[in-house]
Amino acid sequence: MIIRTLNNHPTVDHETQRENIFHTRYKVLENVCSLIVDSGSCRNCCSTRMIEKLNLQLILHLKPYKLQWINEDGELNVDKRVKVKLSMGNYKDEILCDVVPMEVCHILLGRP
Repeated sequence: MIIRTLNNHPTVDHETQRENIFHTRYKVLENVCSLIVDSGSCRNCCSTRMIEKLNLQLILHLKPYKLQWINEDGELNVDKRVKVKLSMGNYKDEILCDVVPMEVCHILLGRP
C-alpha cells in the first residue's frame, strides 16, 4: 500500500480555470463598484449600466471593433469608450475602458 502511494503521481487537471481572476471593489465617483482583473482578457471594459447610473461622459472609439465572447447573441460592435477615475484607499487612477453591456461586474480589467 505504501509503495503504491509513493509511486502515484498527481495528474494535471485540464478542466481548471484557464487564467487567474481577481475580484475586488473600488470607488468610482464615491460609488462602490465591482471590478474584476482577468489576465485572460486583453481589453479594459466598463458596463453600460454603470455609465448610465453614474452619468459618465462617452468618447467615440478611435478603432471600433467587434467582440464576440461577451454574449451568446453574436458579435457586439464596440464603438464607445469612457474614462473612469477610480480609487481604493490612497490609490487613485484613471483608466480608459471600452463600453460593453455586461452584468458580471462594473469594470473588467485585462492584462496590460
